[in-house]
Amino acid sequence: MSAGLLITADELMSRAGDPNLGIFDCRARLEAPEAGEREYLVAHIPGAVFAHLERDLSGEKTGRNGRHPLPTPEAITARFSEWGIAPQTTVVAYDDVGGGLAAARLWWLLRYMGHERALILDGGWQAWMYAGGLIQGGSQRRAAGTFVGQPRFDMARDGDFVANVAASGEWLVVDSRMGSRYRGEEEPFDPVAGHVPGARNHYWLESLAPDGRLLPPRQLRTAFERLLGGVAPERTIFYCGSGVTSAFQVLAMEVAGLPGAKIYPGSWSEWSNDPARPVATGDR
Repeated sequence: MSAGLLITADELMSRAGDPNLGIFDCRARLEAPEAGEREYLVAHIPGAVFAHLERDLSGEKTGRNGRHPLPTPEAITARFSEWGIAPQTTVVAYDDVGGGLAAARLWWLLRYMGHERALILDGGWQAWMYAGGLIQGGSQRRAAGTFVGQPRFDMARDGDFVANVAASGEWLVVDSRMGSRYRGEEEPFDPVAGHVPGARNHYWLESLAPDGRLLPPRQLRTAFERLLGGVAPERTIFYCGSGVTSAFQVLAMEVAGLPGAKIYPGSWSEWSNDPARPVATGDR
């Protein structure tokens, strides 16, 4: 277990009733935006508030800023205040896909705003059910409060920055999508197939064990160090389809003991909507 990043179902059960604990259900389906909330209303961890990927964890779309643009710092502060996230609140986020795929978006936003008390439920909803955790249905709310935080703008890089450094050798730009999308063989969501010229491919599923949990830290570190090839973690930028999986990759890097990686929030959904951006296909 990676201290300060993951929490087990048993550990979470032992903290039931803790007033300084906030649990958030982040279940999401990219192809069916309302499916996660429907599942949440049927059953969730007691006290968990639903965090909707589109409404709560993404900003306004312009058609040119990607499918899941970052919310403004003001919007994030307002939502976290509505959710009662105070400086002393420990947030536990979970979902039911890939070791915390959507939950990592909330985890990353909290870190982006300077809130370090953020954990991912190891194994997510499935681990909770397997451990025999209590469940409840319906919608839950927390008492509102005042969120205190300042954005760490250096955690994200925009398309212009990515374009300038992708082939520099001093930075590493990593495409987190499946290989067929990276190579331009298919593109189910965005208008153009391919990848950012100079980017390498590291599919996010490679960070997961067969049971859907994150690989042990040592295995993750070995894989990521091979990917980095000597480039420092803080000079690594992850992108994906719409900025969700890239946050998961940053989480996996931190679990591996390699903190400091950045994300390109607009990711391929932003890049591919700009006809001025170059596109590469095939293997690097």
